[in-house]
Order: sequence, then C-alpha cells, then structure tokens
Amino acid sequence: MTKLAWLPDASNPLTPYLIVGNAEAALDFYERAFAFNRGEMAMRDDQGNIVHGELYYHGRSIAMLAPEGAWGSTDRTPAHAGIRLPLNFYVYCPDVDRVAADAMAAGATIERPPEDMFWGDRTATIRDPDGYLWMFATKQGDFDPAKAPQP
Repeated sequence: MTKLAWLPDASNPLTPYLIVGNAEAALDFYERAFAFNRGEMAMRDDQGNIVHGELYYHGRSIAMLAPEGAWGSTDRTPAHAGIRLPLNFYVYCPDVDRVAADAMAAGATIERPPEDMFWGDRTATIRDPDGYLWMFATKQGDFDPAKAPQP
C-alpha cells in the first residue's frame, strides 16, 4: 500500500467525528462494547474533562469525538436531539457475535441480532447510548447473486 504524505499513518481518509453526551463515558463504552482503543491524544478543558478523544480499531483510526457543548458547538447526540440518524457505521470485525454480546452487556441496544446476509457477511446492527447506529460485520463468504432478494 502506498503511503500518503498528507494522511497521518494510522488514519483513514474518512473519519467520522461524533458528538457524545459525555466523552469519558463514551470512550469507556466503545472500549467495552466494541473493543475500540482510545487514542493517546485526548484534549481536556480547564476542569479536566475530555473535549476531544479518538478511537482506534486494529491500529487504525475509526472515529473522533467531542462532548456536547465542546468548542462552542450546539450539536447534540441523536439520543438527546430525539432523532434517528439516516446512517450507520459499517465496521468489519473478527467475530460479530462476540461484538453483539459485548455491546449488549455494555448497555447498547441490539437493533438487529447477528444474521447471515446474502452478500456474504454476518452482520448485527447496534445502537449505542448516544443514539448512533453501528453495523458490525464478519465476512463469511462471497456475494451470491442467487441469494439476493428479488424486486
């Protein structure tokens, strides 16, 4: 893979930036539920509260986050805004069943339990405490057009 001089080593060109209710709680949740790792860099305010955090998965950047109100923002989490975002984050993992079990134990809502999909992945859809949807997948086979739903 070619190194891109404009991209930090462990980063991806597309990195979501999440607004969370409480950054420390969110980082703890993502570690317990999804086996994400906190980045080494966390910015704190004068009271010691995290105002910027980073999450990594298998050595790669997966997301950045800040709590509601950080940096003068008026953005709110989907849960606090009372909305359902029309997107989710699709994350490949080694064992989707384990992630779903860990996420449920950590306080997430399992919107769709693990199941085999026609495109070859086993997936589960999980809602985190801030209202974000995460779709975890483990590749189990190749896409089989014969198994695709017919219109």
